[in-house]
Amino acid sequence: MKIALGGDHAGYQYKEVLKQALEAQGHELKDFGPFSEASVDYPDFVHPLSTAVENQEYELGILICGSGNGVAMTANKHAGVRAALCWNKELAQLARSHNNANVLCIPARFVTDEAAKEMALAFLSTPFEGGRHQNRVNKIACA
Repeated sequence: MKIALGGDHAGYQYKEVLKQALEAQGHELKDFGPFSEASVDYPDFVHPLSTAVENQEYELGILICGSGNGVAMTANKHAGVRAALCWNKELAQLARSHNNANVLCIPARFVTDEAAKEMALAFLSTPFEGGRHQNRVNKIACA
């Protein structure tokens, strides 16, 4: 699967951990940055990642910042993105299965790196159920 990764300086170390775990599973990754723990403005990385997911250049995206809120708010400005802020595996699975989320947002300051890996792997392996959920997903976009 083609996966886009990004975030901010607070999520940098977790992003590096996730890259190793996802590459080990055979996923093709694009790292949109940042590329160090130096302070950055997350929208500079989130908008390019979100555009790539919206344009279906990547099947899914994963964003990691301190709280997860900033990256989720920014990603959700893109009409074709359904970004879900999750803090455990079950929420990541529900975001995919019920909401057809295409971007997972992880709050690095509130979860362990192991929990982040579990969420990412669950998010990537959970299919959208469709059915009754499709009608709801169709009503999300304003445009």
